[in-house]
Amino acid sequence: MRKLIAFLVGAALGSLLGTTLALLMAQYSGTELRNKAQNRYQEIRSQVVEAGAARRAELEQQLQALRSPRRPAAP
Repeated sequence: MRKLIAFLVGAALGSLLGTTLALLMAQYSGTELRNKAQNRYQEIRSQVVEAGAARRAELEQQLQALRSPRRPAAP
């Protein structure tokens, strides 16, 4: 139990230190950084939505092909 608590405390302190250093060394102000992060999030989200729609269309085509009646093989 002590090892787990020590690990969690170390992880929390490391996260806090990393966040602090990232904020201090950031090249942009807080507002600029938030805007850039939000824009990047929107770009990634739209790419994921587009990829999901394309994959869905592809899978629906495959499903239609599997559901269509098969012609008997020619003798």
